[in-house]
Amino acid sequence: MSLRVVGAGVGRTGTHSLKIALEQLLGGPCYHMIEVFGRPDDIPAWTAAAHGDADWRFLDDYVAAVDWPACGFWRELSEANPDAIVVLSTRSSAEAWWKSANDTIFQVMGAGRETTEGWPEMIEAVFEKHFTTNVLDKDAAIAAYEQHNADVRATADPARLVEWQPGDGWQPLCDALGVPVPDAPFPHVNTTEEFRAMTGLEAT
Repeated sequence: MSLRVVGAGVGRTGTHSLKIALEQLLGGPCYHMIEVFGRPDDIPAWTAAAHGDADWRFLDDYVAAVDWPACGFWRELSEANPDAIVVLSTRSSAEAWWKSANDTIFQVMGAGRETTEGWPEMIEAVFEKHFTTNVLDKDAAIAAYEQHNADVRATADPARLVEWQPGDGWQPLCDALGVPVPDAPFPHVNTTEEFRAMTGLEAT
């Protein structure tokens, strides 16, 4: 199965909502960071990819891939799936993204809570190559976020690129995929409060 959507947007840009929406639109599974938690055998594959030894066959059962770690490899994945659209998900501002990311995923990373074998090494390798490992420094993280988005805008094929924010809902995705807009509200999930409750972080 080939990917029909390659997500280029980093975590905390509505990627979990995007995952659920794409699964509904495409009738197949969408890869997201939460997949890695249930598929620990994927961890060394992502680490190897970060070191330049990518083998994407572990994504064969998926119709789309969004969020980390896939977004770090949006260029390689789009080249491997030339018919896929590239969706750059963003927030309303870099400040809004930083607040959401710092209150959620960066807190988990900074606390070193994930103890699955190979996980810290995978995160370190992917973020060192494709983002920044200094995620708890606001200026460094925002600079990496803005540079990532600028790189996607500058280098992705404009005919394949779709910029999307959670408030945009179904329409841009459906237009790009050539599918009808569902007669249902767009799914909005994984708020900061929901994430913190799920991971055991204190309420903000």
